[in-house]
Amino acid sequence: MANEFSYKDFINARDEKLFAEGRHNAVFKILGAHVVEGGVRFAVWAPNARRVSLVGDFNGWERGAYPMRLREQSGIWEIFIPGLAPGALYKYAIVGRDGSELPLKSDPVGFAFEPRPNTASVVWSSKYSWQSGWKARQDIRSPVSIYEVHLGSWRRRADGWFMNYRDIAAELVPYVKSLGFTHIELLPVMEHPLDESWGYQPIGMFAPTSRFGSPDDLKFLIDFAHQNELGVILDFVPAHFPRDAFALSRFDGTALYEHADRRRAEQADWGTKIYDFSKPQVRDFLISSALFWAEEYRADALRFDAVSSILYLDYSKRSGEWTPNERGGNENLDAIKFMHDANAKLYARASNFATFAEESTLWKHVSAPVEAGGLGFGYKWNMGWMNDVLSFIKSDPILRRDKYHSLVRTASYAFDENFVLPLSHDEVVHMKGSLWGKAPGNDADKFATLRALLAFQWTYPGRKLLFMGGEFAASAEWNELRSLDWREADDPRRKAISRLVRELNKLYANEPDLHAGDSCGESFHWVAADDANRTITAFARGKFLVVANWTPVMREDYLLPITGEYEEALSTDWFDFHGGGFKNGRRDACSLTLPPLSVIIMKKRS
Repeated sequence: MANEFSYKDFINARDEKLFAEGRHNAVFKILGAHVVEGGVRFAVWAPNARRVSLVGDFNGWERGAYPMRLREQSGIWEIFIPGLAPGALYKYAIVGRDGSELPLKSDPVGFAFEPRPNTASVVWSSKYSWQSGWKARQDIRSPVSIYEVHLGSWRRRADGWFMNYRDIAAELVPYVKSLGFTHIELLPVMEHPLDESWGYQPIGMFAPTSRFGSPDDLKFLIDFAHQNELGVILDFVPAHFPRDAFALSRFDGTALYEHADRRRAEQADWGTKIYDFSKPQVRDFLISSALFWAEEYRADALRFDAVSSILYLDYSKRSGEWTPNERGGNENLDAIKFMHDANAKLYARASNFATFAEESTLWKHVSAPVEAGGLGFGYKWNMGWMNDVLSFIKSDPILRRDKYHSLVRTASYAFDENFVLPLSHDEVVHMKGSLWGKAPGNDADKFATLRALLAFQWTYPGRKLLFMGGEFAASAEWNELRSLDWREADDPRRKAISRLVRELNKLYANEPDLHAGDSCGESFHWVAADDANRTITAFARGKFLVVANWTPVMREDYLLPITGEYEEALSTDWFDFHGGGFKNGRRDACSLTLPPLSVIIMKKRS
């Protein structure tokens, strides 16, 4: 074991002052383990600790062997170890202010972790050379079509183990590009201890999970997507963190990252702890993490998870389990400030960047700029649309007339935000069944209904999101512990669903009428929104007319109050999509024949 260490001043006074004030925005440049000339410097924030020492495989994990020095202005402890190389495993041995020894702690700003179930941080120095400077178009009028992926279960190796990021890239990127999507969204790739959490309980806010390889391997995946003109969205989890004793929970023996008041510190639904957004250093930690993924990994966008749980102090809590804010309300004012700051800084510092909010309440102006009174996100998931449409789809066709108005009413709020229409992972797990399996009836009815649902989604106002497996009508509910059943994808009926997704993406991307006005009410109007008895809807988007027959009954000579000559641009009943093969051809759109459980897209001739 080497005995040399020193306390070189690697953190300058300005950085320390900004950190102490919670205004640094790049804490990953001063905290964590950094390979420098001659060795590695370590720095960790633990302001309430009595002592902190560095332990690792380089000193036999001996507590106290490498005592760190405290910088009292900021609460940062630091040390320099000469001769140490990348790959070394390390943790922090912390003694609380009461003199008690805490469990060894991994680095909150660690850049790599050893594979689970081990929990040490790894000294890492990137050697990756980026090959592409391409960035996804994020203009609000540009088409956005997202393929949502869980890397651990999209595809696995023959032996059942996880694929490497690079191997995934070689298969995933060409596949997604061939389907015509504009973006790949990855469920959280930040390090997390439990596979079953899907990454939504992260412990490494600056480290890609080692399940799929090294940090440079993830950079390869993102770079390869960019080389193929695909944007990459990373799921980001600033709402909560797990209780594991080796991580952030009571990090320095006190409630450092979480709130000291249990009523504001715990999220009972998920068994997790909530970040204390009142601390400027904690907000800075999370903002720095967001900027880190944008700058260091060149992500094109971040999707903020569980925003509703951040916004409300009483989220999923009963009376007595929460405390109101200083104004007496239930809004988490500190968390709102965090989201304002995070969005403003991301959009200011990361060129052509976007943020997405998963927010399920009626909070106003989620996707409006901060200066206009909004939260500052670029987009919001339209959870109302998702719930209303899936509830309609799952109902018996005979009874859909009773839910007809819930489908039609989605237009009443379709332009309140810059919306994404999500058919996401949350809707095909935990006994909810697959997307294909939601529809009642026999297999033919299920396929027809899924085709109609996808065509409705792709033509309705809002950006598109589809979770993996939906593009080939996976029959089984998603299971994060195993690969999608790719043998199913060879079934002719399921190949037809993939062809439909490809054609819908092509139509959506090539026709401004179907994407440029996604956030503008003038781009949409109902043509038929009062035919509950026959359960038919029709709407117009520029020169396109979209007519849906939601029952298994052929409707001939269906009259619509519209003039002009139209031709059929796409029908979910075409033979190409394994439908019945009926085509309307060129005709006056006043009168159409509507195949059972189908959507017809008519284009007006100029």
